[in-house]
Amino acid sequence: MATKRLRLVRLRKAAGHTQETLAQLLRVERSTVVRWEAGTTEPQPWMRPSLARALRISDADLSSVLADVIETRSSVSECIDDNPTKVDLVEAAHLHKTVHDLGDRYDKEPSTTLLAAAGQLHGRVVNLRKQVPNARVRRALFEVEAESSILMGKLVWDVSQRRNHLEPVAYLDQAIYAARQAREPCNESYALLRKSFVALYGEKNPDKGRSLADEAAAVARSHSPSLTGLAMLHVAEGYAMSGNRTLCETALLEAATQIGEVTDADMAAGSYSIDEYNRLAGSCYLFLGLPVEAQPILETASKSLTGRKSQAIALGNLTLALIRQAKLDEAAATLHRTIDVVEMTRGGGGLNLAFAAGRELRPWREEPWAQDLYDRLLALMAPN
Repeated sequence: MATKRLRLVRLRKAAGHTQETLAQLLRVERSTVVRWEAGTTEPQPWMRPSLARALRISDADLSSVLADVIETRSSVSECIDDNPTKVDLVEAAHLHKTVHDLGDRYDKEPSTTLLAAAGQLHGRVVNLRKQVPNARVRRALFEVEAESSILMGKLVWDVSQRRNHLEPVAYLDQAIYAARQAREPCNESYALLRKSFVALYGEKNPDKGRSLADEAAAVARSHSPSLTGLAMLHVAEGYAMSGNRTLCETALLEAATQIGEVTDADMAAGSYSIDEYNRLAGSCYLFLGLPVEAQPILETASKSLTGRKSQAIALGNLTLALIRQAKLDEAAATLHRTIDVVEMTRGGGGLNLAFAAGRELRPWREEPWAQDLYDRLLALMAPN
C-alpha cells in the first residue's frame, strides 16, 4: 500500500498552487513537493513557516496536516477491475450516473468537499478508457470523460479561488478532445464555454473570452438552443467588458431569442433560463458602467435563482450596483446576503465579488456597519 497526505494536497490546491508553483515559491524541486504529498518525506523545520504561509494556515495546523498520512491504493488501476475486458456499457452507464450525481452537488456544496471524490472518479474513467478494447464501450467512456473533465475544471478553478488558470484549462481541453471522440457537441460546447469563463473572469481578457464563447455558440447552434443562448450571453459580457454597448445588446437580443427555442428535447435544457439571462444581462450593464440599469435586472435574478453559486454572483453584482449609486444601506444588507450564500458554497465567483464589494466600501471602512462587513469578509479568508 502507498501513502498520501490528502489534506496537504487539498490545502495546496485551495491556496491556488500546483506542485510546480509551490515548489518555485519555496525554492525547492517539484519532486520534493511530490514526496511531501506522498508522505515519504517531511519539510525541514526551517522551511515549515514558509510552507504554512503559502498554504494560509498556522504553523500548528501545518504540523497536524503533516502528521495526517493515510494509506492509499498504490495506483489508479488498483481501483478498477484488473481485467478491462470485463468493463461493459453497464459499467460505463454507472460511471456516467456517478459523475452526474457529483455534478448535481456542485452548486450546493463547497468545491473543496467534492474535489477528492471527483479526482478519483476522473482518474478511474480515464484509466478505463485507455485500456478497454471494445470500441462502443470506449466511445461511451469518452463521453463520461468529457463530463468528468469539465467537472474537474470547475472544481479546481473554484478551489483556487479562480487564481489557477492553467490546470482548469488543461482539464477543459481534455474535455473538448473527449467530447469530439464521443461525437458529443453539447459537451464540446460547454467545455469551450467554461474556457471562456477562465478568460473573462480569471485572465480578464474580454477578447479571448468572447472568441471562446462565440466558438461555443457555433458548436451548439445546431444542437442546443440552451447552450447557444448561454454562450451568447457571455459573448455579450465580453463586449460589455470592452465597453461596446451596441454589440453587447445585439448579443443579448440573440441570447434572449434562444430562450423561446428551448424544448424538452434540448440535451442542455436545464442550463439556461430567464433567470440566468437576467443574471448575466445585469452583469453586462454593470460592466458598461450603468448601475441604474443593472440594479432591477439583478434584483429579479437574485430572487429567482435557485442555484446557490449563481445566486451569490447575482447578489455580489447587485451589491456593486448599489454601491456605485451610493445606496449604502441597501448595499450593506445585500453584501450580508451575499456572504450568507458564499459561506455555504465557497463559490469562487461569489467570493471574488464579495471581496470586490468590500474594496469599493473602503471610503466608509471606519463606519461600524462597514467594520461588521469587513469582519465577515475576513472570516471568509480562513481555511474551511
